[in-house]
Amino acid sequence: MITQVIEMEKIVQQGLLYDFYGELLTKHQQQIYEDVVINDMSLSEIAQEQGISRQGVHDLVRRCDKILSSYEEKLHLVEKFQETKRLVAEIETLTAQYQKTGDGSLVERIGQISREIAEI
Repeated sequence: MITQVIEMEKIVQQGLLYDFYGELLTKHQQQIYEDVVINDMSLSEIAQEQGISRQGVHDLVRRCDKILSSYEEKLHLVEKFQETKRLVAEIETLTAQYQKTGDGSLVERIGQISREIAEI
């Protein structure tokens, strides 16, 4: 069960990295990476379709993972996106609380979060 959760998190992370940085890969890399990560094709299926070895597909996917991770280490776009999503969710929660209670301190916190988002 834990292994499945870790594998799913890896796939989600690969998808996010690809969404942000995939255009920086070659067309060949994009096609194979999409087939593995997005289309959930097996390495054997892709190898047969592309006319390369299964090991070649595996190596290319690992290389793409490293390339995409390298971009994230330098640019932090995925990290900033996730932080912004978290802060927006907090604003939504605080807004709902404010509508119920009218507590003015919540408005102050919403303002702080808005400024944090502007700095991201």
